[in-house]
Amino acid sequence: MKDTDLVFQSYGRCCNSDQFFVDFYDYFMSSSDAIKKRFVNTDMPAQRHLLRNGVMQLILTARGMPDRKLRALGESHNRNHFNINPEWYSLWLDALMKTVRLHDPEYTPKLEKAWRDVLTPGIDLIRGAY
Repeated sequence: MKDTDLVFQSYGRCCNSDQFFVDFYDYFMSSSDAIKKRFVNTDMPAQRHLLRNGVMQLILTARGMPDRKLRALGESHNRNHFNINPEWYSLWLDALMKTVRLHDPEYTPKLEKAWRDVLTPGIDLIRGAY
């Protein structure tokens, strides 16, 4: 089975619980005071919905879908818009992996490597728009 299929299935298992997205933001915000400050006045239910879709876009792009939506995310997150520090993306991915480890009953280190391999090109595309 291809890595993109493994990650797609893993994400499906993670999405079975809305707590997945709550836990992700707990991990992500605890990784940096600067990141935590960014979410002070954020509508978190809406933000969790955006995350759900964003991760799916990363996976679908890795599976061959055009990268238009990731390019738009890069544009919205660049220095002229949300001004998301390029270094935060590695913290984002680490928080996501902690959350997958917690929520996917089929988690293995090999699956985590698949996740990282599948998402990194899309994350780099978004980060590169900074």
